[in-house]
Amino acid sequence: MDVLKSIKEIQEKAINEIEKNASKILKLSRLTPHVSKKPGASPGTLIYTGKPKTEKVKIQVMDYTRSKLEDFEAKNIQDVFKFKDKKSVTWINLTGIHETGLIAELGENFKLHPLLQEDIVNLNQRAKLEEYDNSIFLVIKMIYYDKTKKQIKIEQMSFVVGDGYVISFQEDEGDIFDIVRKRIRESMGKIRGLGSDYLVYALIDAIVDNYFLVLEKFGENIEHIEDELTEESNSQTLNNIYSLKRELILLRKSVWPLREVISSLQRNESKLVKDLTRNYIRDVYDHTIQVIDTIDSFRDMLSGIQDLSMNIASNKMNEIMKVLTIIATIFIPLTFIAGIYGMNFEYMPELQYKFAYPLLWMVMILVGFLMFLYFKKKDWV
Repeated sequence: MDVLKSIKEIQEKAINEIEKNASKILKLSRLTPHVSKKPGASPGTLIYTGKPKTEKVKIQVMDYTRSKLEDFEAKNIQDVFKFKDKKSVTWINLTGIHETGLIAELGENFKLHPLLQEDIVNLNQRAKLEEYDNSIFLVIKMIYYDKTKKQIKIEQMSFVVGDGYVISFQEDEGDIFDIVRKRIRESMGKIRGLGSDYLVYALIDAIVDNYFLVLEKFGENIEHIEDELTEESNSQTLNNIYSLKRELILLRKSVWPLREVISSLQRNESKLVKDLTRNYIRDVYDHTIQVIDTIDSFRDMLSGIQDLSMNIASNKMNEIMKVLTIIATIFIPLTFIAGIYGMNFEYMPELQYKFAYPLLWMVMILVGFLMFLYFKKKDWV
C-alpha cells in the first residue's frame, strides 16, 4: 500500500509540473506569432490563420446621408454590393473572417488587391497602413481587458476605406463601436454630414479611447501590487508582477506601431482623406502618444516594484541570517568551554571542585550576556 501511495504522489507531482509548464508555454505563445501561411504559397493566397470556426459570418450594414439611414443585417454578401457606387456613406462590418471564399467574393466586387485580402485573413499582422489605387487599408489592434483572467485580449481589426464606403473586418462578435453606431443612428455631431474618411477616423478614435480604459485597469492592478508589498511580500506578489510585465509587453507590441499608422494617415495625400479629417486625426495621434507614454511609465513602475520586492526579500533574508549568525557567534565560546570540559582526561583539577559545575554555568552565561551587550553596543542587534 505504501508503494502504491508513493507512486500516486509521484504521478500527481508530475501532472502538476506538466500543467505548470503548459501554462507558461500558453503565456509565451501570446507573445510569439503563429506561422502566417504555408511555405511556398503564392502571394495573395487566402489562408485563415485564426482558430477554426463554424459560425456564419455576420454582415452589418449602415448606409447613411445627412437625412437618410439604412441600418440592417445582410443575409448574404451579395446584398452589400449595391452600396459600392452609391452617393451615400456605407459602413459594412463583417464579424468573422474564417470564410475565405466570402472575402474573395467581396474583394472581387470592390476591386480589392489580392495582397490586401491576404492580410485581412492573416491575424498576425502588425498595425500598418497601405495605400492602393482605389482604397486605403488599415490594420489596428482592438484591445479589451478580461477581468476574470486578469489579462488583455487583443483582436485584429482591418479597415478598407474607399470612396463613400468603409469595410471593417473583425474575428469575434462584440466590439467597442456602439458609441459610433449611436452617433450615426441619432445623427449626433458631424458624422452624418461627412465622408468615409471621417467615419474611419471615428472608429480609430473609439479604439484608441478604449486603450485608456485598459490602461486604467493596469494602473489599478499596479496600485494593488504596491499595497501587497507594503503589507507582506510573497512569491505570489512576484508572480503578479511578472504577469503584469508580460501583459504590458504584449500591449506595447500592439500599440507601438499604431503611432506610425496614425502619422501616415495624417500625412497621406490621397483624395480619400480630406483636410478637415486630418485635423481630427492629429488629435488621435496625440492620444496615441499619451497611451505609449503611459505604457512606458507603467513598465518603469513595475521594474521599480520588482526591484523593491527583491530588496524586501533580500532584507528579510539578511535579518534571518543576522539572527542566526549572532546566535552561532554567542555559542562559539560556550561550545569551546563545553568542549574542553568534555574531554576524557583523568587529571583535570576543576572536575574535583565542589562548585565547579554551577561556576561553569555562571561563566558561560556571563560570557554569552557580555557578548550580547557588545553586539547591542555595536548596533548589530
